[in-house]
Amino acid sequence: MRVSRLNATQDPTVQAGVNVRGSMSEEPVHILGAGLSGLAAATYLAKAGREVHVHEIRNDSGARFDGDFQGIENWTSSESDFFDEMRDWGLDPEEFKSNDFDIIDLIHPDDEITNPITDGVAFRVVERGTDSHCIDQGFKRMATAAGATIHYGTRRPPEDCHIVAAGPKESSAVAFGEIFHTDHPNHVSFQLNDKLAPGAYSYLIIIDGIGLICTCLWRKQKRTSRYLNETIAWYEQHYELNRRPIKRVGGKGDFSLPDRYVHEGRYYVGEAGGLQDFMWGFGMRYAITSGVFAAKAILGESDYEAEVRKRLVPLVRASAINRFLMNRVGDRGFKLVANHWMRNQRRKGDGLVFMRWLYAPGPLRLMLWPIVRAGMLRRKQLKDGRMVRRMPFRSSLSRDSWEPSPRAEEIGSQWEAIRKGGGSISFGDGDA
Repeated sequence: MRVSRLNATQDPTVQAGVNVRGSMSEEPVHILGAGLSGLAAATYLAKAGREVHVHEIRNDSGARFDGDFQGIENWTSSESDFFDEMRDWGLDPEEFKSNDFDIIDLIHPDDEITNPITDGVAFRVVERGTDSHCIDQGFKRMATAAGATIHYGTRRPPEDCHIVAAGPKESSAVAFGEIFHTDHPNHVSFQLNDKLAPGAYSYLIIIDGIGLICTCLWRKQKRTSRYLNETIAWYEQHYELNRRPIKRVGGKGDFSLPDRYVHEGRYYVGEAGGLQDFMWGFGMRYAITSGVFAAKAILGESDYEAEVRKRLVPLVRASAINRFLMNRVGDRGFKLVANHWMRNQRRKGDGLVFMRWLYAPGPLRLMLWPIVRAGMLRRKQLKDGRMVRRMPFRSSLSRDSWEPSPRAEEIGSQWEAIRKGGGSISFGDGDA
C-alpha cells in the first residue's frame, strides 16, 4: 500500500510547474480529494496504467465522518444493480461492509407506519469513517492496490489538479444524529415529519447492534439539538431500542448546479460538481459514478461533460424539482406523498416503482424546471470562477417554534452528562 504524507511544495510535479491542462498521455494525474469520487477515479486510472497522485487535506479517507451510517440508493437506475455497475468498472464492493434492505418502515406525519417493499435491493447501508470496514477505507484499499499514491495531510491548489473531488464549502442543509448501542435487530425507518425534521425527514438505522437516529434540517434553526432530542424521544416511544448512547455526529450538504462540469480543463466530480440528490441528500452513487466518468474522459474513453449531462444531471434536476415541491408542503403534503406511495405499491406490486417515478423525466418536470431554477436557486460565482445555481439554507418558519417534551429534555440532559464524561460530538449545536 502506497500512502504518503508530504507538503505540496515537496511534490516534484509542483516544483516542475506541471501544466495539468497539457498533454494527458504521459504525465501523472493529480486528484484533489481522497473521498469516494476521487478514489474511484484513482482506481480506474491506476488500473489503466496511469501514474496517479491523490491529495487529501485530512489525515485519512473518511476522517470527515465519524462512523455514521449512510445509504446507497438503487432506484436511480432501472437498468442494473449499482454494485454490478461498480464491478463492471473494476471496483470491488466486497472491500467494505454493506447491508442490503428490501423493506423499510415508512412513518407518516400522523405516526402511521407502513412498509414499502421490493423484490430486489432497494438500497444498501454502509458506514462512513476510518474503521477498516467502512466504505471510505474500502475505496482507499482499492486505489492503493491499483497503484495510486495518496498524499494525506497535504494541500494542493485545484488549478494544479486534473480532477477536483473536494467536499462541501457551504451549507444548504444539515443533519444531526446520535449513535448508540441497542438490542434491536437490523432495521431501517424513514419518517416524514415537518416538526422533527423541518422540510425534510428523520431516520433510524440499526446494523449489528449499533443504531443511528438522525434528523435532517432543511431550514435554519436555533438550539438545533432540540430537534435531535425530540426525534430520539419519538423513536424510543415507538421502538424497543434499549438505547445506550455512544456519540453524536453530523454533517452538512451544499446543493448547487454548475453551468459546466469541466472548467479550465479540470473535471469536477461528486460534491465538488454539485452531483447530489437535492431531495433526500444521497450522494455516494453520484460521487462514485462521476469519478469513474472523469477517469474515462482522461483516458479518452468518453466525453465527461456529455456523460454527466446524459446520466446524472437529469436525476439531479428531478431531485431539485422534488425538493422545491417538498419545501412548499408541511405535514399535510407529506401525508399525501406517503399515501400515494403506498397506493402505487398496491397497484404495481413493488414499492421501488414509486421512487423511480420520482426521478423520471417527463413533460411536467420540464415545465416545472424553469420555475424551480428561478424560485429556489441563486446564481453565484465561486472562487475558482465557476458559475453555479445554488440552493441557499432556507429561513425558519413560525411553525418551527415549539417547546420540547419532558422526555426530550431528559434526553438532552442525559447527553450533556455523557458529553462531560468524554462522549464525543463531531458537529456542534450552532452549526445550523
